[in-house]
Amino acid sequence: MNLLREFISQINQQRLRTFLTVFGIMWGTATLILLLAFGMGFRDQMMLNFRGMGDNIAIVFNGRTSQPYAGMGVGRRIQLREADAAYIKQEVPGILDISPEYSAWNRTLRVGDRMNTPNIGGVHVNYSDMRNIFPQEGGRWFNPIDISERRRVIFLGDRLAELLFNGDNPVGQTVLVGQSPFLVIGVMEKKSQNSSYSARDESRAFIPASTFSTLFGTDQLNNIIYTVESPVIADEVRTQVREALARKYRFNPTDQNAGPIWDTNEAWTFFYYFFLAMNGFLGIIGFFTLAVGGIGVANIMFVVVQERTKEIGIRRATGARRSTIMLQFFTESFLIVGIGAAMGYLVGWGIVQALQNNPIQEFVGSPIFSAEVGLIAFAVLSFIGLTAGFLPAMRASRLDIVECLRN
Repeated sequence: MNLLREFISQINQQRLRTFLTVFGIMWGTATLILLLAFGMGFRDQMMLNFRGMGDNIAIVFNGRTSQPYAGMGVGRRIQLREADAAYIKQEVPGILDISPEYSAWNRTLRVGDRMNTPNIGGVHVNYSDMRNIFPQEGGRWFNPIDISERRRVIFLGDRLAELLFNGDNPVGQTVLVGQSPFLVIGVMEKKSQNSSYSARDESRAFIPASTFSTLFGTDQLNNIIYTVESPVIADEVRTQVREALARKYRFNPTDQNAGPIWDTNEAWTFFYYFFLAMNGFLGIIGFFTLAVGGIGVANIMFVVVQERTKEIGIRRATGARRSTIMLQFFTESFLIVGIGAAMGYLVGWGIVQALQNNPIQEFVGSPIFSAEVGLIAFAVLSFIGLTAGFLPAMRASRLDIVECLRN
């Protein structure tokens, strides 16, 4: 209590100096929190956008040979077929799930006088989970009976549904695909998606793969997508998939143009290290900003020690120990840092809350005041407080008693 009373007394005597010192710590703390919060928010938003295409999927495309092989020349087309999906799953043990995908651009969807020519995909039941495509309430995705009976049912992206039905509920209504009527069974729940390999899902339409094959008279795929049991084996699985196709279609397994594969696991790895480096960089900037405030605290405490030299001498002469003097000045330094930190936390938290609904949230995300951000800021503040308080306190405790009384 004596230490606290002395601290309050010092504040009252030097209000402006104390305010400026506290303000430096507050500004540094708020800056550190905001930089970390924006970095975390940006990371999470980019991850969310990328997840719109699917979690850890790989896409196998049609290709053309770029190397001669077994007497065959360059430029031979490698065309995937629906049976290839089952063949790959059988040949490559590391694959968790796989789905063939048909695709067409030249079919018009019509509802009354409204029409659109979107990308139409022919897919299987497991496709929705692999691609994070989920129906809005009141609708559904395809089921095994839709596939086996080649039903004329269609699932619409949310933006496409809005264009065709202008706000009306599409579920249960009919859409003409060319001249063929299809029953709308569901509309996609809105999601963030910043990449695709054909078109954004919000603007696509999906029908059962068996219906697509029958309606358009083809078994030629646009691509095959698969997921692996663990991202750790993604590179190995990708090599095995290309080798399996090479055995079937007789091309060089090292010819990546003959069996092009886009493995999003590589992007996830890049994102992880990119955002780790970015958040580390932002944290360093925030640390140095806060360190400036800490230097200000240390300088002020050195001045305070100089001003109170006689007081220190009297206390030491009347029996005060070095540790008591050191504790007094160290406590005062830590209280200044603590007050500035508390104010900085409040300011940072307030700004983070105020920016939760920023107009460019889809691109940069919203800042996140998470436990991780709070703990990092606390650790940095503890280090700054210890450093700023220790050196002046150590100097005060080591002053010579005679020299102090002489001043």
